[in-house]
Amino acid sequence: MEKRKPFETARPEEVGVSSKSILEYISDLEHSQTEMHGLMIMRHNKLITEGWWTPYGPNIRHGLQSHTKTYAATAVGIAYTEGLLKLDERVIDIFPDEAPENPSENLQLLTVRDVLCMGCGMDTMPRPSKEWIKDFLATPVNHKPGTTYMYNSTGSTLLGAIVRQKTGLGLFDYLKPRLFDKIGINYDNLRCMCMPDGMEIGGGGMYATTEDNFRLMKLYADGGVWEGERILAEDYVQLATTNQNDSATESINNPEASDNFLGYGFQIWMCKPHRTYRADGAMGQFTIVFPDQDMEIAITETTVGAHWAQSTLDITWKFIEKVTGDEVLPADDEAYDTLQRKLHTLNIGNPECQPFSPLVKEINGKKYEILSGNITPFGGNFMSGQGPDSIKEFSFDFDDYGFVWNIRTNSGREEKIRFSTNGVRFSNLLGKPEDLTQLYLGDAYWKQDNVLVLHGRWVETCIQDTYTFTFDGDRIKIDADNNSAWKFGNPEDITAKAI
Repeated sequence: MEKRKPFETARPEEVGVSSKSILEYISDLEHSQTEMHGLMIMRHNKLITEGWWTPYGPNIRHGLQSHTKTYAATAVGIAYTEGLLKLDERVIDIFPDEAPENPSENLQLLTVRDVLCMGCGMDTMPRPSKEWIKDFLATPVNHKPGTTYMYNSTGSTLLGAIVRQKTGLGLFDYLKPRLFDKIGINYDNLRCMCMPDGMEIGGGGMYATTEDNFRLMKLYADGGVWEGERILAEDYVQLATTNQNDSATESINNPEASDNFLGYGFQIWMCKPHRTYRADGAMGQFTIVFPDQDMEIAITETTVGAHWAQSTLDITWKFIEKVTGDEVLPADDEAYDTLQRKLHTLNIGNPECQPFSPLVKEINGKKYEILSGNITPFGGNFMSGQGPDSIKEFSFDFDDYGFVWNIRTNSGREEKIRFSTNGVRFSNLLGKPEDLTQLYLGDAYWKQDNVLVLHGRWVETCIQDTYTFTFDGDRIKIDADNNSAWKFGNPEDITAKAI
């Protein structure tokens, strides 16, 4: 595609925002027990702040989780704008072959609009299968559609399937000429997990950049128009960005996420500041529109748990309270220069360093096999129905820079992953270019003479794996952990032995 047109930039003070307040905002975010990855701030159509925390960068795609839902809803909105579907169309009429032979009264009432605003009336959602649409329509609709709220990621994926049913095109193929190419999103850089039938997971499977998300939500901020061309109908944008379904019941299962209780549009959340709305993905992927301030903020980060995701939003509301007028502020060269230095030196922090252990000579090149438990650096995904690929055998080849972790999985996959023990991270490209994620950073250190700690970071996701190897003769005890928001159950006992 053509190089996307960059946004016009300005100093913060030129659009009524102080550089000092942005510095305070960044400092508050960095001290909130989250790990910041990317930040963009715009006011009055001028980009006033953009920065990425190394090793993250502006063109590195990032796991969106449920932020994906807003892309899926946008596809429905474009199809609506093109006259291909109506919001009051019944879902069973769109999928006659997948609908039950005798649909319940409530299922017969289920419309596209109900799916868009999480008003499907269901209390559960089905697990992925090749016939997931049929399974979805077979799920009991216990409440009249539109009268209750349940966060339904399978329903969000159904939005893409509705577009596919109407057009014969998958979600990305439909959006490429109608959205991505027009607003400056690089289609070739996008990735998405798929359902077992090949449908993109519109409920949470997408990988895109911070700026991609920013551009998507700027389209909503501008009423569905991009550079003079209407992409989304004005009435669709109005509905999508205002409360269509009360979400107060979210407080039952997610009591700390207080910004989730304020209402829901079309795969878009309402927020505490007046008229503010956001696209939102787990672990802190936020793109927020502030109509009253004429501002947009995009954030990619890793937060673990609802408390810290809400903390990011609360910190953002505190920052927005300081934007009180449209008048140009006096120039503050010192604060602006400090802000620029800060933005050019953002970093998540250096790894621990301890490269030495007398055990290296003994274990160097020795091959081990897993006896019990699973190590799964190539994890599966619940929504796609894909299971993880566990390591079967491994060895370590040490040198002055660290070591190569040679692994072979149960599926036969072989990888050589380099880890630094010198206080930096090695970059590895694993798998194939078309894979969802390839960029893997490795760092390690000797916690004790017989305890080696490995950190493996999939940079295109929020996930960092931690493996602790405790050596005892020819045996190894391995503790595996990660920072995923979806961990559950007790850790496994993982052991290996030399072969």
